[in-house]
Amino acid sequence: MTQGGRRVRFAVAGVGMIGHRHVAMVMGHPEAELVSVCDVRSPGECAAPAGVAFYGDIDEMLSSAGAIDVVCICSPNGFHGEQAVKALRSGCHVVVEKPLALSTAEAEMVREAAEASGRQVFCVFQNRYTPTSQWVKQVVDEGRLGRLTQVVVNCLWNRDGRYYQAGHWHGTVRYDGGVLFTQFSHYLDILLWLVGPIEIRSAEFADFAHRELTDFEDTGNFLFRTAGGALGSFNYSTAVPLCNMESSIVLVGTRGSIKIGGQYMNEVVHCVVEGYEMPVLAAPNPPNDYGAYKGSAANHSYVIDNVVQTLLHGGEPTAAWSDGMLVVRTIEEVYSLRKEDFSSSRKLTYDVWEGRE
Repeated sequence: MTQGGRRVRFAVAGVGMIGHRHVAMVMGHPEAELVSVCDVRSPGECAAPAGVAFYGDIDEMLSSAGAIDVVCICSPNGFHGEQAVKALRSGCHVVVEKPLALSTAEAEMVREAAEASGRQVFCVFQNRYTPTSQWVKQVVDEGRLGRLTQVVVNCLWNRDGRYYQAGHWHGTVRYDGGVLFTQFSHYLDILLWLVGPIEIRSAEFADFAHRELTDFEDTGNFLFRTAGGALGSFNYSTAVPLCNMESSIVLVGTRGSIKIGGQYMNEVVHCVVEGYEMPVLAAPNPPNDYGAYKGSAANHSYVIDNVVQTLLHGGEPTAAWSDGMLVVRTIEEVYSLRKEDFSSSRKLTYDVWEGRE
């Protein structure tokens, strides 16, 4: 990559709700250019951007890889690893929406392809850019809380029939993977970003509201220990009625305690630390609004800018392959303790993606 008026050429694989977010952020960046998109649906069905080359699958799009620097992988979860490998092997860098993959084996294939091609993997963990997250990261890194003794994460969201619709990939084991992959991997990333790798001690799972909607649990919790010996718990649910309730993390140390809360872990609820006065933080961006339901912070502009800064100006990825792999490995360890089969009687399928890409 060179400077002097050079723009990073992006392509987007999968033009769904989150794909449109990438399209908008690329088109709005002064040093980025959107050169192509692909989707198994027609341009009209997915409202593809006008004036941008459109392809029916990723292989066809990558055949013109000489004109692409970066591919944003925004397809259903089950395709992330496979499509990232294809893009890397074609000589492109990749931005991979969470999760990086649905297994550590597939994530390792992404690493191997990146190393062989000399290209970079950027993982989308947009909550790292939230002012509250960046502040608490600094507090922990500076050791202001002393030795951590307890960590509690609560992710209590609403995902009902407005989200898990018949025939869609959401809710299927093959394409979705489970709520820890789709809904809460970015909050698990914040936990791991703050405390490092964790040891899973036990886990429980239940399905209270989604027996006819999904192939997996809607509620669970797991206990863990950090490398420093702190006790931890991670509680999650998508069975909260009507709307999202809370995404929070509590950190208790020998010199103080902090809680970040609100619906999207974007508010400082509690901060009592010896000899420390909390600064005034910038206001967070609003959550992604998908109409009937809402997601985490709308920080994709920072993700795209990080790619541009890294490739054109010598910056570093905010979240690289190793970060995505740690999240995948942790979820895989948690789900390895899941003994009950929660597969729905409806057996969702997403036939339009079968055998494609």
